[in-house]
Amino acid sequence: MIVINYISLCLIFGTTFLAIKIGVDTGTPPFFSAGVRFFLAGILLFIWMLLRKEAKLSLLLRKELWFIGLGLTFSTSAALYWAEQYVSSGMAAVLSATGPMIIIIIQVIALHKKITVSSLIGCAIGFVGVFMLILPNLTVKSDGYAVLGCVIILLGETGYAAATVYSKQVNSLFSTMSPITLNAVQMICGGTALIVLSMFTEKINYSSLFTGNTIGSLLYLTIIGSMIGHTIYYWLVVRTNPIFPSTWLYISPIIALIIGHWIYKEAISSISIIGSLTIISGVVIANAGQIRSLIRKPKLE
Repeated sequence: MIVINYISLCLIFGTTFLAIKIGVDTGTPPFFSAGVRFFLAGILLFIWMLLRKEAKLSLLLRKELWFIGLGLTFSTSAALYWAEQYVSSGMAAVLSATGPMIIIIIQVIALHKKITVSSLIGCAIGFVGVFMLILPNLTVKSDGYAVLGCVIILLGETGYAAATVYSKQVNSLFSTMSPITLNAVQMICGGTALIVLSMFTEKINYSSLFTGNTIGSLLYLTIIGSMIGHTIYYWLVVRTNPIFPSTWLYISPIIALIIGHWIYKEAISSISIIGSLTIISGVVIANAGQIRSLIRKPKLE
């Protein structure tokens, strides 16, 4: 079940960069778009879990889930949506791949946790593979906003990494709660913060919200990206460790490359193939211990 969910996660999240780009290119305010996406997805999931009697309204007041929501949803999405106004979806995918490396740094510095040599080498190999795959196909405008966008994405990834580690630390407080419920609450918290930010920083042209691209992007990101994708991610964090689920960030550039070739008829070069193999190798090496444990415990759900 873990392997199936991981593959699904990679496929879903690998397509969200392009979906975000399509929505942003229509002129939809980035913070508003992200806020509506996550708030709506969180509310729908939370109502469903309330009807199943697997959620409590008091969860909406838990500071731990607000901290997680501000990291996983608010900081990451605010940064990514804003930055994709000025950088390509491919560049966004590359920068987002720094997440697992930042997680390792946080664990070492904040938690004084020892990291195996294979994990460090694997992450480094995967990171090199990402750049091998994407850089030949990137076109970046040489202006200040493009550079600022890159920095903003990295800051957002730092919040994402911190929240991922923190969620594992406080998991025992919510051990009886469904990962779906916890994911719904953190999306509501993060989505609320995004909408509040939008109210103070953006002017919304509501007529632009009813174009085909805008609606399609929002529906895809809300239902597939948030309701399904983020639930799977949260489930994997609880069942494995903070690093393993985050390695989808190494796979997403491969998905982006395939979509680019299929939709935009972009050529796939030999360096792209090498980069893809390098990424996969890095993921396997970084998670060698986890993979061995899954093989030894096939009944792990």
